[in-house]
Amino acid sequence: QVQLVESGGGLVQPGGSLRLSCAASGSISGIINMGWYRQAPGTQREFLARITNNGTTNYADSVRGRFTISRDNAKNTVYLQMNNLKAEDTAVYYCQSMIRVVGSTSWSYYWGQGTQVTVSS
Repeated sequence: QVQLVESGGGLVQPGGSLRLSCAASGSISGIINMGWYRQAPGTQREFLARITNNGTTNYADSVRGRFTISRDNAKNTVYLQMNNLKAEDTAVYYCQSMIRVVGSTSWSYYWGQGTQVTVSS
């Protein structure tokens, strides 16, 4: 059983910062990519950032320069440091990861439950 548990969401004022965490747990034998997505009400889920197991990162244009993705492989955890937050950043933020479980030779995608980020004055 694999779980991705997100934390760090909440209410923040415009221009503020927030740091999200997502910890993977369970019978995991390997993690390749970890990433962050978000979904505002009535919209499709939007890609934000991705990081490979060797540290290569990709960012959506909407967050590049403001958000930073990182990971701690020893803790099976990915982070999203969000700076200079704007009202349009308000959404549910989801963690995603490509994971191989113990005893398997294949890789599968897993999603966290989502954490609410609200940017408002």
